[in-house]
Formats: sequence, structure tokens, C-alpha cells
Amino acid sequence: MKKILMITAVLALTLSVGFAQQKLAYVNSEYVLKHIPEYAAAQKQLDDLSTKWQEEVDGKYAEIERLYKAYQNDQTLLNDDMRRRREDEIVNKEREVKDLQRKRFGFEGELFKQRAQLIQPIQQRLTKAIQDIAAAESLDLILDRSTEATFLFANPTLDKSNAVITKLGYKPNPKLAD
Repeated sequence: MKKILMITAVLALTLSVGFAQQKLAYVNSEYVLKHIPEYAAAQKQLDDLSTKWQEEVDGKYAEIERLYKAYQNDQTLLNDDMRRRREDEIVNKEREVKDLQRKRFGFEGELFKQRAQLIQPIQQRLTKAIQDIAAAESLDLILDRSTEATFLFANPTLDKSNAVITKLGYKPNPKLAD
């Protein structure tokens, strides 16, 4: 146990000395993306598509619910064969809706593909701008501040978000800050 603590302490000291010699900065990618009109347009397009598809799925679930209630009302009047056919119909419709949900909203689904098509080029431009700034200012490490959980404190002089916005060809707007 003492060896583990000693090794951990030595590693922590080594890493802290190593980082002290590094030039680092951070960028708030959410703040930067707020300044890119194409991002807002893409996000709206994705939201509209998602809403449309969700309404379609909800409509199909409402139809299944209607079929199920009708089946419950008629159940006592149906013979075994008719009952089994109605149950199969309901089960098949449920399966179809779940498949549709997976096709539209699942991993590698249509929404995922649309997001990649619309957002990925913007993210690539953002990454390129950050890399250009890092190279121009000889920075060794740039962190993303948008994941707030990892930042307890950050010196504002290390923030390169506005430089990235300018590099992308936009004007920083302090009103869009957190």
C-alpha cells in the first residue's frame, strides 16, 4: 500500500512539473459554436427533423393504443382464431414502430447520419481553427471548457475562444457568453 501511495505521489509530482513547463490554453466550444450561424441553422434543422419523426412515431403508438383498446372491448366476443390474429396484428405493429424508432433515432440511425452530415463540417472547421491558433502561439495543449466538470478554475487570460471565433471569420459577441 505504501509503495502504491509513493508511486502515485511521484507520478503526480512528475506530471505537475511536466505541465508547468507546457504552454496551455482553453476554448469554450459551446461559446464558439453560438457564434457560427451555420451551426444554429443545422441545429434547428435537426430539431425540426427530430420533432417531425417523433410525431410520426407518436402517431403510430396512438394507433396501436387504439387497436389495443378495441381488442380489449371486443375480446369476449372473439373466437380463439380471431383473438390470436388481433393480438398478432398489435404485436407486429409494435415491432414495426420500434424498428422505425431504431431506424430514425438509434445509433447509426437517420438522425445520427443527418447530424454527422450537418455538424461534422462545422466541427472540422472549429478543430482546424484551434489547431492553427495552437501552432501560431506555440501552445502545447488546448482544453475544452464546455465540459464544466473538469474546470474548477481557469485563468481568463488562457481563454482562446474569441481568437477561435475571429479565426473562423466571425466577430465575438460577449452577450453570448455563459
